[in-house]
Amino acid sequence: MAIDLPPDLIELERSAWAEIQAGELTVPTALAVHEGIAAFAEQAKLPRLDVEMGLKKIVRHPAAEAA
Repeated sequence: MAIDLPPDLIELERSAWAEIQAGELTVPTALAVHEGIAAFAEQAKLPRLDVEMGLKKIVRHPAAEAA
């Protein structure tokens, strides 16, 4: 089941992923993603882990989402 994630949350994860790849992830970026995931999961009444896994799949493995 695909989760319809908000664009702002996807952009936060993209920023975090770029920082991770550059070896420069900051605490504020990581915290913003974590808090965004938790807030969306609570609002959507979905397990936080499902939201986080879906978000990472979209950002880190976009080809898998297109298939």
